[in-house]
Amino acid sequence: MDHSDLSTEEVLRRDIPWETYMSTKLISGTGLQLLRRYDKKPESYKAQLLDDDGPSYIRVLVSILRDIFKEETVEYVLALIDEMLTANPKRARLFHDTSLANEDTYEPFLRLLWKGNWFIQEKSCKILSLIVSARPKPHDAAIANGASKSKEFTTNDDVLKGLVEWLCTQLKKPSHPSRGIPTAINCLATLLKEPVVRSSFVQADGVKLLVPLITPASTQQSIQLLYETCLCIWLLSYYEPAIEHLATSRTLPRLIEVVKGSTKEKVVRVVVLTLRNLLQKGTVGALMIDLGLPQLVQSLKAQAWSDEDLLDALNQLEEGLKDNIKKLSSFDKYKQEVLLGHLDWSPMHKNPIFWRENITNFEENDFQILRVLITILDTSTDPRTLAVACFDLSQFIQHHPCRAYNSDRPQNKGTGYEIDEP
Repeated sequence: MDHSDLSTEEVLRRDIPWETYMSTKLISGTGLQLLRRYDKKPESYKAQLLDDDGPSYIRVLVSILRDIFKEETVEYVLALIDEMLTANPKRARLFHDTSLANEDTYEPFLRLLWKGNWFIQEKSCKILSLIVSARPKPHDAAIANGASKSKEFTTNDDVLKGLVEWLCTQLKKPSHPSRGIPTAINCLATLLKEPVVRSSFVQADGVKLLVPLITPASTQQSIQLLYETCLCIWLLSYYEPAIEHLATSRTLPRLIEVVKGSTKEKVVRVVVLTLRNLLQKGTVGALMIDLGLPQLVQSLKAQAWSDEDLLDALNQLEEGLKDNIKKLSSFDKYKQEVLLGHLDWSPMHKNPIFWRENITNFEENDFQILRVLITILDTSTDPRTLAVACFDLSQFIQHHPCRAYNSDRPQNKGTGYEIDEP
C-alpha cells in the first residue's frame, strides 16, 4: 500500500486492536481504558476528556509511539495527535505538563522523522514543531522539568537541531514530490522564531535553499508557499548573521520581483516589512536603490491597501530610501565613480538636489572632474558610460551659475570646454 498520500481522515477510519496490545503488555490496563474512552468518540466529547485529563492521554499516546512499531498503529496514533492539535494548537502545552516530567515526549517523534514513511514523517514534523514552540519559558522549564534531570532526555536543542537538519534535507531532496517542500516551509515559518533555529539554519546554509522559492505565484497553493517562504525570510531579517547571506544572494531582486507581480496583500506586507528591516544593513540600501525600489514604493503607495501595518512600513521604507539616496549622492562618491571611468545610472546622476548642492565642487582642481568626463567621451566604447557622461555634462551646463564664459574670465586650461551664450 502506498502511504505517501494518506490523509488523516483515512487513517482514523481504521480499527486498531488495542486489546491485543494489552494482552502482550505493550499497553497497560489503565492505558486501554483511556483509549476506549477516547477513540472513535465525537470531537466535543474528546475535547472535554482532554480538558479534564489531557496529560494522561498524552502519556498513553506517546508510550504507544515509543513501544509499538507496527506502521498502521503508529500512523493511527500520529493521526489522533494531529487531529487533537489541529482542533486546538494550544493543546501542545499538554506535552509539557509537570506530570509528564519523567516522560521523554520528544524522542518518538524525532526518531520517526527519519525512519517512517511520508505520512509518519510529515505528522511527526508538524507535531514536533507545535510541541517545541509551546514549551514553557526558560525560568518555568526548570521547574516543570526538574524531576527529569537525573535522566538522559531529548533536549529542546536536540529537537530543534534535528528538525532543522530534516527540514533542510526536505528542501534539497523532498521525501514527497509535491508536499515535501511545502511541509518544510510551513514548519520553518513556525520554528524560525527561535534563535537557536535561526543559528542552526544559517550554519546549515539554509538561506540559499529558500531563494529559488521566492518567485511570483498564481495558484492558491503556490501563493501560500510563497507567503510562508517570505515569512521565513522576514524572520531571518532579524538575525544579524543571516543578513549577509540575504544581501549576497539573489534574495533582494527576487523579493522586489515578487512585490511587482503580487496583488496578495499578505505577501506584499511581509516582503515590505522584510525590506524595511534590511534597509539599514551594510550596502543593502544601495542595492535596493539600484534595483529601482524607490520608484516601486511610490507605485505601491498609490494603491488602495487596507492593512495599516503595510502602509506604515511603506512610509518607513520610503523615508529610509531617501536617507540612503542622500548618503549615496555625496560628491566624493561621484568623484570616485568618474575617476574610475565606469559610469552607471546610480541615483546621484538624475537627482537635481545633488547637482544643485554640488555644482561648485566641479571647479575643484581646475575642473578636474569635468575634464575627466570629456576624456571619457573621447576614449570610452561602453554605451552606458558614454550616455551617463553626456547626461552629466548636460546637468553641469544646466546648473552651473556661470553658464557663459567671456574673455575677461580666466580660461579653464586644457578642458576644451567652451559655452556660447544662449
